[in-house]
Amino acid sequence: MHKPSPESQRVFAPDIFANQVAIVTGGGSGIGLATAFELLRLGAKVAICGRTAEKLEAAAAELGKVAGPDRVIAATCDIREAPQCEAFVQDVVGEWGQVDILVNNAGGQFPSPAQHITSNGFLAVVKNNLVGTFNMTREVANRSMIARKSGRIVNVIANIYRGFPGMAHTGAARAGVENLTMTLAVEWAQFGILVNAVAPGIIISSGTAQYPPQLLERGISQTPLKRAGTIDEVAASILFLASPAGQFITGTTLRIDGGQALWGHTWEIP
Repeated sequence: MHKPSPESQRVFAPDIFANQVAIVTGGGSGIGLATAFELLRLGAKVAICGRTAEKLEAAAAELGKVAGPDRVIAATCDIREAPQCEAFVQDVVGEWGQVDILVNNAGGQFPSPAQHITSNGFLAVVKNNLVGTFNMTREVANRSMIARKSGRIVNVIANIYRGFPGMAHTGAARAGVENLTMTLAVEWAQFGILVNAVAPGIIISSGTAQYPPQLLERGISQTPLKRAGTIDEVAASILFLASPAGQFITGTTLRIDGGQALWGHTWEIP
């Protein structure tokens, strides 16, 4: 059972997202699940998606304890495939009539020196992190936000503000998402759609659990605050950008990294 930190529960007014509908991709675990939990707790209806049915079913059961099953939708959706994004968003709009908030959290990569990444491996990561984000964003905008002249989109990227050795594929893809964020913020301002991003640094989550412990320890040692962040801290930042407090913020990226982008390194140069 996800247990949010007390700090994450003190910041926002009760029911601040009442009568709003949110989609969270990659909502079955980690940052996505924490974000979905907080959105529900604060009054929103939440639809989560991902590629693993078992994980989504467990997450939906957990979320349903917070707000009741009538405020939760969970469905498999591979964001790399545009038709699946279309079907998922269509189902959400058909059920709840609108989408007010989109959190593009789904993604994935694997650590590898660039010379060992195959073309197929590089393309798979770009499709997952960049193409998938565009697929879902375009669909939500076209099916709800543009017509309603309102919406908040928050993209979860990564710490891409220096070289990203060992992550050339995702570094390139997520840098693309940051530029997409800025471009759509300008294009869609006319529709009242705010588009922002968050860039987590070293965060203790199901995602970082797959990496070698020494890589995580090195990242923490090279973070000025000398600790890893939490999924609740990332979720709180996402909610801030989606809330009325963020109504004059668009096209920006909020770094949630304890100062990591400003100092240190994560990869030894031979």
